[in-house]
Amino acid sequence: MSGPLVGKRVLDLTRVVAGPWATQLLADLGAEVIKVERPRTGDECRGFGPPFVRSPSGPTSQSVYFASTNRGKRSITIDIANPAGQSLVRELAEVSDVFVENYMVGKLAKLGLDYAALSEKNHGLVYCSITGFGQTGPHRFRPGYDILIQAMGGFMSITGEPDREPMKSGVAIADILTALYASNAIVAALCERAQSGLGQYIDLALLDVQIAALANQAANFLMTGVASQRRGNAHESIVPYQSFKTRDGSIIIGVANDTQFNRFAKIIGFPEMTMDVRFRTNAERVRNRAELLPPISERLLQRTTSEWCADFDREQIPAGPVNTMGEVFDDPQVEARDLIVEFPASKYEARRVVGNPIRYSRTPVSYELPPPDLGQDTDYVLSNVLHKDREAIQKLHNEHVV
Repeated sequence: MSGPLVGKRVLDLTRVVAGPWATQLLADLGAEVIKVERPRTGDECRGFGPPFVRSPSGPTSQSVYFASTNRGKRSITIDIANPAGQSLVRELAEVSDVFVENYMVGKLAKLGLDYAALSEKNHGLVYCSITGFGQTGPHRFRPGYDILIQAMGGFMSITGEPDREPMKSGVAIADILTALYASNAIVAALCERAQSGLGQYIDLALLDVQIAALANQAANFLMTGVASQRRGNAHESIVPYQSFKTRDGSIIIGVANDTQFNRFAKIIGFPEMTMDVRFRTNAERVRNRAELLPPISERLLQRTTSEWCADFDREQIPAGPVNTMGEVFDDPQVEARDLIVEFPASKYEARRVVGNPIRYSRTPVSYELPPPDLGQDTDYVLSNVLHKDREAIQKLHNEHVV
């Protein structure tokens, strides 16, 4: 193993996306991650499909969705409704550095698996709870899935075409952002623990993260009282910064400053725009977008996307095609960055997933464990982490604790 978190153990009681994505990132960075799942059914994300990765020798399958969020982990099945199962989780928490869970508020406290209970035996435990709405407030007991959070958190109100219905992101953006905040919070808490010797509790809510991620859109409203409107692919505060039709498709153009606009205007054959007081600065272009954009749109229709991109690249104008998934992974830049990780086929077909984008100079990300089958590491964890003998392990199986 390599990575800056080698030697740290994470006990993962999360399901679906936000929690598993956070713990997958910690696994990528070298932590040992033990994923605790329900016997027989496991993480419900295992059933999010099709598509599925199928076993060539039998009817079993694993969802591609699950595979994308759970590499680098060991899976152990424990019935936490059983007192003996709760005891096993406590034992694992005693020898772990981090505990991550995304159960409904109060659920684990009833089982004696909350931070207050576990930190009594492990003062250095960093415990992260991920919920839809957080541990306080009137919505704290409500379930919170990504699409609901995108809606309630204002994201959908600013996403989509102005004359169409509000739209969600094409990926579970609230979940992914929450996972990134969670992993950052956990690593920071481990850094602080190195000084204090103490762990701490992290309360992280998808709604909080989604609102924080509104960034300049939230600041615009808070400082002006004016709510942003949906503008499709256009930008509220930068012009031209959007998609345009070309002769054979679409192109994205992001002109973010006045110098770029001067070069852009000359390339498309409108050098006089650089002298027009309506378009000389970005603020003026935003105010006069209705006059600026129609001639630009008409001109861009005259050539193909690749022809325009060649000219824009030559003059350092941010521009590019709207790629399909196939085109993304055929891009020589993507190939050069080695973003695709392929685990060798074993019980299942070979699994290909997108790797971690972090590039360390000394402690590189490694990919030693493919997304696990349900419970495949139960005996390994019981034997090698909790040091139980064969008889004790068999007893746990016989009593359906694991």
